[in-house]
Amino acid sequence: MISLISENLFAFVLFIATVVSGIAWVYDYKFERPKRKARLEESNANSKLSSKERKALLEPKNIVGQVGSLFFILLVVFLFRSFLYEPFRIPSGSMLPTLQDGDFIAVSKWEYGIKNPLTNSVLFKTTEPKRGDIIVFKYPEDKNVDFIKRIVGEPCDTIIYQDKHLYVLKHDAPEGSVPELISTKMVESVEDEVMGFNETFDVFEESFYKGEKHTIRVAPNAPIMSRYYYVQTGRPVGMWKVPENNYFVMGDNRDNSKDSRFWGFVPYENIVGKTTAIWLSFDFKRKSDSALPAWVPTAVRFDRIGGIK
Repeated sequence: MISLISENLFAFVLFIATVVSGIAWVYDYKFERPKRKARLEESNANSKLSSKERKALLEPKNIVGQVGSLFFILLVVFLFRSFLYEPFRIPSGSMLPTLQDGDFIAVSKWEYGIKNPLTNSVLFKTTEPKRGDIIVFKYPEDKNVDFIKRIVGEPCDTIIYQDKHLYVLKHDAPEGSVPELISTKMVESVEDEVMGFNETFDVFEESFYKGEKHTIRVAPNAPIMSRYYYVQTGRPVGMWKVPENNYFVMGDNRDNSKDSRFWGFVPYENIVGKTTAIWLSFDFKRKSDSALPAWVPTAVRFDRIGGIK
């Protein structure tokens, strides 16, 4: 129980606040509001009150009434966040170029199924996560931490990552099939600053199936960190068979992403939801001599707001 509360702390706090405010609203509505209405009628009988004065007399003055007045706001926020959409901020560059540090994203909570917001247990499924989807999930090694990556392997797929190329043997491929190289097309080369040094990145358009495409970036000069890969029993380094009800995920910034290559698979129950849009984007870049604190944005990136691939 303690671990569940820790993993879903904000949901528990919001739920408790909603329940407490709901009890306060019921108490105020049943016992205090009739008293205020009686005072209003009495005052109105003695002298004609303005609409502002009548409104003031009906407003709750004590702490119970004021807490109760928050009930419907908290209820809407709790239901919206639990079952429709939840906002997240991108804290790192592991999903470049698709998502950038400072992007605020909307995550659909109902895309793959309806879950109990306090326990994460699945109430019923809707659609299945698929290759190419960007998901937010509870990091399997520490469920207090939320990660965001792209699904590259579905349950029972075989994944191979070799020489910075991705191969997938799909679970529904005909018997005797071999892993296929995932289609990529070179788009451009860009320079970016990494830890104070300029580094060159190759940007590719990648596609898992017809009608789906997204961009990834690869640092051609970065070392292949295969010695740190998660090694699955009975399989060579760089090859994984995705277990049932699990997914293999990778960051679009392939050489700067701590993902399934290094720690394994994402269970279905860990998935928070599907990333659907960027609803706000801040730029935090500034000169080294800037007097502004690091957490203060320097600009709003309006061109990044909208749907994502």
